[in-house]
Amino acid sequence: MLALFAAVPATAFASQDGHGLDAKIWLILAGMILAAKIGGEVAVRLNQPSVLGELCVGIVLGNLGMIGMHTFDGAAELVPIEFLAEFGVVLLLFEVGLESTLTEMRAVAPTSGSVAIIGVVAPMALGYGVSLWLLPDAPFSLHLFIGATLCATSVGITARVLKDLNAMAQPETRVILGAAVIDDVLGLIVLAVVASIAEFGAVPGALDLTKIIGLAAGFLVGALVLGAYVVPGVFRAASKLRTQDVLAAVAIGLCLLLAGVSGEAGLAPIVGAFAAGLILDEVHVRPFGKTSAHDLTEIIGPIVAVVAPIFFVRTGMMVQLSGIGTEPLFLALALTIVAIVGKLVTGLGVRGKTADRLTVGIGMVPRGEVGLIFANVGAGIRFEGKPLIAAGVYAAIVLMVMASTVVTPPWLAQRLRQVMRKRSDDA
Repeated sequence: MLALFAAVPATAFASQDGHGLDAKIWLILAGMILAAKIGGEVAVRLNQPSVLGELCVGIVLGNLGMIGMHTFDGAAELVPIEFLAEFGVVLLLFEVGLESTLTEMRAVAPTSGSVAIIGVVAPMALGYGVSLWLLPDAPFSLHLFIGATLCATSVGITARVLKDLNAMAQPETRVILGAAVIDDVLGLIVLAVVASIAEFGAVPGALDLTKIIGLAAGFLVGALVLGAYVVPGVFRAASKLRTQDVLAAVAIGLCLLLAGVSGEAGLAPIVGAFAAGLILDEVHVRPFGKTSAHDLTEIIGPIVAVVAPIFFVRTGMMVQLSGIGTEPLFLALALTIVAIVGKLVTGLGVRGKTADRLTVGIGMVPRGEVGLIFANVGAGIRFEGKPLIAAGVYAAIVLMVMASTVVTPPWLAQRLRQVMRKRSDDA
């Protein structure tokens, strides 16, 4: 039975009679989720972020056809898999937003703003240049999207290293985490702008460009106003309901609502999901109890832990190793170099000598899940009837994300230990 299952392509699992999903799709989902957890566990034991293991597992599953196993052939294109992957990434950005409060953003803006701005502008410019150099015949929008992918930062990977080293009180930590919060907001605005420009296929006029930027910024501002004046009343009313898990239902409902509105406005749904998490601070959910903010994180966390890995496994499955030639590999190498350099220069934005500039730069290097999200959005955009990001370019971006994710933890740990040791000796 297992041998037969392994020989059947995933595209054969779509229901033929209209009576729900074929049972094999549930088996594919089970395989993806369990494999993701195994891959994540292996990565963690190797002192790497779990997302790296999930991505590697996806690459393995998506290329089993090379050894005669066709179970997952075409699985990444199946509608149920695609939906759950998108749902997972929307909830992931919602969770990120929950961890990035407006209070934190205001507190760190003076010291971390310049680091964040450099961290967006420098990698994007370098990525655009590399793409223009190596892909001269590609459309302008592709160069722009590759640059946008490089401007992402995954604060979760850096935060974990800092926490493991008991360095949360170090000045570098405050600068890195603060800059990453601002970086997330700037990155999402850049993503919204670039995605809209990609629809034009060329540089829009000044008026159109102003409209795109205004729409992205206006949506985030509108969401914040909604959070300040409307959401508190909604949650106060919801707290009077007697049904179970009202907090989770209302919170996720708000997330999906803003994701949908964001999509209708021409922005990426993840922009709305992030905004939903950003506006849900402790004050809004307090009517549900003193520990409600903590409870909300605990409620969302397990859901994200199940559905978000589907996104990363699916992303890995879309990398077809049989189609990778020397061009994508060279592009991946070049993008990795400029991706690292583009973030290292963010240390120049550190004011004074209170924080080590190189440590800050290293901490901003990993792209992690954020870079994959950007790449996935680009892969979903069509230019002249074809995906904007072709398979070879997509593979190069994924390899760049993996490389920047792998190199950061040991490098940051070594540098931070040196800085902390020097600081201890000087004291």
